[in-house]
Amino acid sequence: MPTSRTYGDACGIARALDVVGERWALLVVRELLLGPQRFSDLRRALPGVSSNLLTDRLRELEGHGVVRQRRLPPPAASVVYDLTEDGRELEPIVLALGGWGLRVPLPSAPAHLSVTSVLLFLRGSLRPSPQEPPATYRFELADQGWTIHTQDGRVHIEPGEPAHSHAGLRSDPATLNALLDGSTSLAAARATGAIALTGDEAVLRRFLDSGRRRES
Repeated sequence: MPTSRTYGDACGIARALDVVGERWALLVVRELLLGPQRFSDLRRALPGVSSNLLTDRLRELEGHGVVRQRRLPPPAASVVYDLTEDGRELEPIVLALGGWGLRVPLPSAPAHLSVTSVLLFLRGSLRPSPQEPPATYRFELADQGWTIHTQDGRVHIEPGEPAHSHAGLRSDPATLNALLDGSTSLAAARATGAIALTGDEAVLRRFLDSGRRRES
């Protein structure tokens, strides 16, 4: 059932916060923006939330029609959480909030960075040239496989490994974030063993550099 807590305010902003304003609610939405997740996936992505509190938030978001449960077909046959159509409409709001939050100082170390967070940053910051041919990349982050496809200057990301890829990268979220913001390089990260590359390195390098090309 939805939470009975309310601001008792008729403003649309307050009514929206009645639905997604509870602690952890929007972070649950963030984690589902790139695809469905199991409960265990969400717990791993949000280590600061207890199982009971995560259960409460998911139940409330379900009750408000933001999140739904569904069972994957065999052989997975596991229960996952996914955003509803109403939940998907929160994406530009969550991304805009994230952009605004970049001006806020980082929390004290050690600060957690989820796989979804860095992939959303990648999708928003990299813009391959529309003239470049389509390319598919295999990214492995925190033992999760992801398919990243570029076409017509746009970046598409979905969970799972592609059947074929032009290049691949195995890393952790913090190292990938450093590659994207320019605080480290492929050569430096590879020298420390923080990443492993497969396939056409030139194609991967061009992709990861596309954000900096756009800013120059």
